[in-house]
This record gives sequence, structure tokens and C-alpha cells, in this order.
Amino acid sequence: MKIHLQRSLILILLIAGTSFSALAINVKPADSVQVKGFHLDMRIQVMKLPALKQFVLNLSKNGINTVIMEWEGSYPFVKEPLIANRYAYSRAEVREFVSYCNSLHIQVIPLQQSFGHVEYILRNYKYAALREDQKDFSQVCPSEPELNKKLFTTLYTDLVSTHNSPYIHIGGDETYLLGHCEKCKKRAAEIGLSRLYFDHIKMLCDIVVGLGKRPVVWADIALKYPDYINLLPKETIFVDWNYGWDVNHFGDHAKLLKSGYEIWGSPAIRSYPDNYFLTDWQKHFNNIRDFIPLSRKLGYKGIVMTSWSTSGVYSSLFESEDELIDLYAIRHVYPLSGFNILVSYYLNTLNAGQKLTNDQFITNYCSVHYGLSSGQAMQFKNALFSTPYNVVHGKVVSPKEITVSQLLDSATNALNALKSLQPVKGAQEFKHYVLMAGIRVYYLTYMKIEAEVNSPGFSADQAPAYLTKLDKLLADEQKLNAEFTTLNGDFLYKPALDEENLLRSQKIHVMYNRLAKIR
Repeated sequence: MKIHLQRSLILILLIAGTSFSALAINVKPADSVQVKGFHLDMRIQVMKLPALKQFVLNLSKNGINTVIMEWEGSYPFVKEPLIANRYAYSRAEVREFVSYCNSLHIQVIPLQQSFGHVEYILRNYKYAALREDQKDFSQVCPSEPELNKKLFTTLYTDLVSTHNSPYIHIGGDETYLLGHCEKCKKRAAEIGLSRLYFDHIKMLCDIVVGLGKRPVVWADIALKYPDYINLLPKETIFVDWNYGWDVNHFGDHAKLLKSGYEIWGSPAIRSYPDNYFLTDWQKHFNNIRDFIPLSRKLGYKGIVMTSWSTSGVYSSLFESEDELIDLYAIRHVYPLSGFNILVSYYLNTLNAGQKLTNDQFITNYCSVHYGLSSGQAMQFKNALFSTPYNVVHGKVVSPKEITVSQLLDSATNALNALKSLQPVKGAQEFKHYVLMAGIRVYYLTYMKIEAEVNSPGFSADQAPAYLTKLDKLLADEQKLNAEFTTLNGDFLYKPALDEENLLRSQKIHVMYNRLAKIR
């Protein structure tokens, strides 16, 4: 039967005047990954609309058909106006963006956090009754189902009015306060944390399904507490986010695979331990190289690249014990504008359907985009991958013992290596790497000073010498700030650029002012 069908197909093609060999060359096997996506984090570093549109245009040219927008406070809810922040887009801009994406054959999935990571909602005392904790505003209380249902029905309904994707991402990750308040403690003791979690998620999923959409949920808590996973409607999709760890990092991965729900995979190009002063380039290259092929092997129906501007953990500034002034993101990373090489690596790996080695890709990228030789490309790679370690309390967090001075030397060598490379094209893009490396040297120079003034041997008569060092560092700050503003001026709003520059150097100013009092 199979042979007869093949002969019939050949005959039909010949009659139509199409050569079989030509058809065989052009036909590609069906791709099991249907959703090819990119996640955009607007929690901080809200992109200007022209930059946002240019970014998705580049994605569309490389096969991306989905963008997940974590609007957070940048979305202008009609019935809940307190949620929007000063960088909020207008409703006309949201509609313009969604329409533009649709014209590129890209669907826009709104991501509305609905359990944890809701500081930007609960900071307003209008929603105080929903807080799991009255000082930590990160999570709604799942033991207030009616209040939650009313709020999130309103928010989801609004999002449906501006987005035509068949999905709504409801978040659901990192619910660190699960079972924290007295009501939830009591319920958790009676029904367990898994039921406590999934009762709330089910309520949210039912709202989404009732609106004619499919709910999308981060999978970490389902992996940790899987017992009641099958309470959720069959339309639910889980996103297995994995940033370079074992598949059982959050829990028994096999239970997720056996649950029967559709699963998407999700690596990252910006995540922990990245911050103002560090990008772990090798971690992200390896994550893309390894997890995308694994997602295909596991039969995931979608792959979405995440790119986090912050950890989503906030520091609260209180006017008094009960009155909040503002929230500040604890960890910032360099803007997405500086990560074109990782975006390109993701797109290439996603489209290739197989592993691409870091060295092969970087060599090719440096040749095409910067005109660098293979030897120069490896010099570039080695500079990016050099000693990606943080410093905590004067100690370097690394597999092998290393001092802050040695880490600074390594970072300085990396900066000099990047400066010595002279790209014959793509010079503007290349400046981002040099700036990131310069910021790292600036930071580690300060951390060396901080470690020394915190040592037992530091005395008041040494303060003038350290103030001189800090003076030089603060002079460097002005140059770095100016370069940061120039390179990212088309990407971020001016107040956001100013805030990034201010917060990045705040620690240095505090130390300077303290030492100035004792010289």
C-alpha cells in the first residue's frame, strides 16, 4: 500500500510538471515545536515603543511567532488604574504594538502574575486584604478566593480586550510565602501545600478558560508540589523553565511529563547571577546549547526564551512602620540592548533543531557582525567568559579560592582584550561589551576598596588615601554613565537611564560620604 501511494505521488508531481528531486530538496520535516517565542520583561527597563517594535521585527525575520509580554506596571488597566506605573504605555500604544506584531504573524501573549511577584499591585493599600503578608507584598493570599477571583477576572478581561492570542500566561512561579499567613497555615495543615497552591491556580485557570483562552503557568511550583496537578483544566500549559540545572531541580520531572498537560520549555539569556556588574555569558550560551535540543527531545510543543531585567525581588522603603513610599528592584541587569549575540544564538539553535557549539557560533557571529578573524573571535569569547563570579562580604563566590584582587586583575585583562579588538563593522553593538566590562572593572575596584576598609587593620588615618581612590572611581562613574546613556538612549526612557546610573553607583557614594567624615 505504501509503495502504491509513493508511486501515485510521483505520478501526480510529474503530471503537474514538478520534479520530485526539486520537491525533496525544498520540503522540510514538520517541526514539533509549534510555539517559538520570546519573553519580554517590562518590570523595569521599559522599552520605548519604537525599540520594542524594532526588536520584534528582528525576531519575526528569524522565525519567532510568539512574544510573551510581562507588562507588569507598564500596562494601563482601565478599572484598576493604580496598577500602572510612570512608564505605562497608553492603551493606544498597546493596541498598536499588538497590531504590529500580528502584521508580522507574531501573537502577543499577555503575562499577568496572579499569585507571587505581585508587589506592583499589592503595594497599594486598596489591595491590602489580598496580601499574604502586610510587609512583604510579593504574594496574594490564596485563602481569599472571592477577592482574588474578582480582581483577576477584571484584569484578565481587560487583557483579552487588547490581545487576540488564544493564551493568557497567569504566572504562578516562586510563591515563596505559600502557607505563610495564619489562614494559609491552618489550611496547609489540613489539605497540604500542593492543594493550597493548586486550588488557587485552578480558580485562575477557570477564569481564563471561561474567557475562551488557554492558561499558561510556570512549572516550578507544580514540580515542587505535584500531588494535585490534575485539578487544573486540560487546556492548561506548563512552562518548564530551566536555566542550566538538572531537570529535577524543582522536583520529580517525570511527574510533570506524565501529567498529560502540554509543556513548553524555557531557557534564559539574562538571569541569576547577572546583575549591574556581571553577566554570566558562558552559563547562558551553555543553557541555549543544551536545553533547546532537550526540549525537542522531550516533545515540548513550545520554546520561549526568557530575558529577565531583574530578579523580581524588591526592597521596600517605608515612611513609617505601615506606610510604604516605594519599592526598588534589588537586582538589575544590563538592558536587553546589549545581548544581540545571545538572541541570535537562541534563534539559530531554535531554527537549526540541533546543538550548535559555542565556539562555532561565536566565530561565525564575530566574522559576520564585527569582521573579526577566528583568532580574534576566541579572544572575544575568552574575555566574555572570564571569571564570572560575584563578591559577597569581601569574599569571591567561586569554585576555587580567589581573592578580590585576582578577580579584578582578570576583569581588567578581559576589558583590555575587548578594547584591543577593532571591529570593522558593528562598532556600536560592540561598544556594549566594552561598557559592560568597564562597569565590571569599576565595581570590582570598589569591592577591593570596600574589603580593605572593612578589614580589622583599617584605621582613621588611612581614610584620606582611600578617599583619593574613591575620587578617581567617581570620576570614572561619570564616563560610564555618559556611555550608558548614549548607548541605551533609544532603548529606555531618560528617567529610567538616570535611575540605572544612580542606583549602580549608590554604594560607592555612601562609602565616600562615610570616609569623608573621618579624614
